[in-house]
Amino acid sequence: MKFPYGISHFASIRIEGYYYCDRTDRIPKMEEAGKYLLFIRPRRFGKSLWLSTLRHYYDIAMKERFQTLFGELAIGKNPTLLHNKYLVLQWDFSCVDPTGSVDAMRQALHDHINMRIRGFARYYKEIIGKDISINPQNALDSFGELLSIAQQLALPFYLFIDEYDNFANELMSGIRNSDENYKLMVHEKGPLKTLFKSLKSSAGEGAIERMFITGVSPVVLSDITSGFNIAENIYLKPMFNDLCGFTEAEVEKIFEEVAFKCSLENPESKKDDALSLMRTYYNGYSFAPADICKIYNPTLALYFIKAFQEDALYPREMLDANLASDEAKLEFIAALPGGRQLLLEIVRESEPVVVTGISSRFGISAMIDDVEKNKDFLISFLYYFGVLSISKLTESGQIEMRVPNLVTRGLYVNQTAKFLLPNPLDRDAGKAAAEPVFTKGDIAPLCNFVEQRYFKVFRNADYKWANELTVKTAFLTLLYDDIRYIMDSEHEVGRGYADLTMIIRPDMRKYALLDVLIEFKYVKLSEAGITGNDARDLSHDEIKGLPIMQSRMVEAKEQARRYSAELEKKYKSLRLRTFAVVSLGFERIWGEIA
Repeated sequence: MKFPYGISHFASIRIEGYYYCDRTDRIPKMEEAGKYLLFIRPRRFGKSLWLSTLRHYYDIAMKERFQTLFGELAIGKNPTLLHNKYLVLQWDFSCVDPTGSVDAMRQALHDHINMRIRGFARYYKEIIGKDISINPQNALDSFGELLSIAQQLALPFYLFIDEYDNFANELMSGIRNSDENYKLMVHEKGPLKTLFKSLKSSAGEGAIERMFITGVSPVVLSDITSGFNIAENIYLKPMFNDLCGFTEAEVEKIFEEVAFKCSLENPESKKDDALSLMRTYYNGYSFAPADICKIYNPTLALYFIKAFQEDALYPREMLDANLASDEAKLEFIAALPGGRQLLLEIVRESEPVVVTGISSRFGISAMIDDVEKNKDFLISFLYYFGVLSISKLTESGQIEMRVPNLVTRGLYVNQTAKFLLPNPLDRDAGKAAAEPVFTKGDIAPLCNFVEQRYFKVFRNADYKWANELTVKTAFLTLLYDDIRYIMDSEHEVGRGYADLTMIIRPDMRKYALLDVLIEFKYVKLSEAGITGNDARDLSHDEIKGLPIMQSRMVEAKEQARRYSAELEKKYKSLRLRTFAVVSLGFERIWGEIA
């Protein structure tokens, strides 16, 4: 099987025999949804391929190839009246350089539009029969003439814009030094606002019959405000929840074909093992509150499937490097008021993130300045960028949001480690202290590191939380390893939840590694009847001799042993090491084998 990893050109996929997940039955529903549509999904979720599919479907110049490209697909068997009726033009704002001054960005934007208009003139030369005058300094003039020619020919016009919000995304990825240029781009007479006002005007005059716009978030359109208020937002509609992405059934069918075509030994078992691991690392996205259907990011899915097909092995690094840059969005959130606290709450997973509704109109300024609504905006922002996903609707009708999967959780953990331990040398030392847990079953070096380094951070009053979850967060950031382990916190075991479990990945069991389970307990200084200074002055044996510490250690060991027995039943051939860790405030820590 040929998988189109990184390929978003519809005709190439169809003609060259690549796997294509047919969603063309949604085209009639899109036509009914409106003429000017905005479709939002996280990065690398297949938006560009869907846009390319639509462009080929509506392009008047593709009429003779309709049967070849669409004949076997759902829409080919029941096409709408609008297929192959339009002159089409596509802009891709990811191709526009977002660096430099506002004037430089304005010129880059105009250069891109002019370049696409020149290509349009060449492509439709036989149909329009004339050249299009290009104004190098003002692409809106060039575009105006293009629309005028289309109207003279009485041919409807369809505009596609891919990655419309590239400028905001690059800003939040830290490419620019401040947000002043961004504000100048979208406010007042900024080039982006001017462009979208022009599009709105042309649509109102009938010169642009349809538009389809893709992006990652509604931030830019919110900042443009009345400059472009005609777009129908379809990204929360249940009928389009799985428009881009693979369902569980589709992924299972792919694995089944791959396993049998590759003549693998025990293909059914191999298929089930691969699907189980892929579900653990990648599943969990849902975009429509009324349709909690979990779907896979197609880029991640194809990344995994290609590796499995080529070598019958799993990728060593489960996070595709092309998606690792999403961590920059978490860095952006961490720099905003209340951002760090929110990320810590999400990592701790003590309580699900709950919102009444997902904000669809909020700009950069609102996220930074509107303190009362800031948290809702931050949660919505994380949802749009695919690092939070809809989990379920609560009994009271609210939306529960969770980290969608294990690879995304790794981004949160890494970002948390960065702002809790900003010095890279400290993070490296922490990772080194964690390694004996995996290889020797020795937790003492890690406990010493947390006590000597991390507790200095946790004494900071900025972090308003203090319990065993705080300590668990510290251990999680140092132990997290999704290359060798399936990581889980609050793993359901029997009728309870283990605090932290690390199960060796099936393909990593050939190495000398240990499965790990850790149970945490926290003792307040007031419960022990001592001060922080008193605790720091006590010897390790004296800490262990405190009655409250002994009592909590017994509790932790009993729970750890019970959970470990359940894990042994669930998994085969575990090399399990079980630990109990008790923290005395943010001063001292005691860890032992349970």
